[in-house]
Amino acid sequence: MQRPITGFGHDEQGDPIAILSCGHPQHVRHNPPFINRPWVTTEQGRSSMLGTALNCVRCDGFELPDGFVSYKQTPVFTEETIPAGLKKDHSTKTGVWAKIIVIQGRLRYRVAALGTDMELSQDKLGIVVPEVLHSVEPLGMVRFLVEFYKKPD
Repeated sequence: MQRPITGFGHDEQGDPIAILSCGHPQHVRHNPPFINRPWVTTEQGRSSMLGTALNCVRCDGFELPDGFVSYKQTPVFTEETIPAGLKKDHSTKTGVWAKIIVIQGRLRYRVAALGTDMELSQDKLGIVVPEVLHSVEPLGMVRFLVEFYKKPD
């Protein structure tokens, strides 16, 4: 999944990393002849790349970024109280992740952009990737909630 660069930092070894809009860090080393990214070596070069999209394999893998914290959750929904908007394609804002937590029953979770159609249960939660359209559908009686995560302030 393509994600824009929102900033830069360094890893524990001092290698440059790009911070993507999803919150994931990604290495952007300049290591010729294998990786040719001369823009990484200067502040001006890095600044010129802000907004450029990089492929985030961690988003493709539904991986919640390290260090993100829960900041709110929905009430418990049932097959009868689930808002209509959750049954249609919808998304979270930039940088906002979520966990779909099934308390009882089963829930279908679809994410067309990532080719995902899975059944959630007490044993399998769903991870919501920021800005990616998704929907849920009750599979019989169900009780679930959604917990939202963001980068700490």
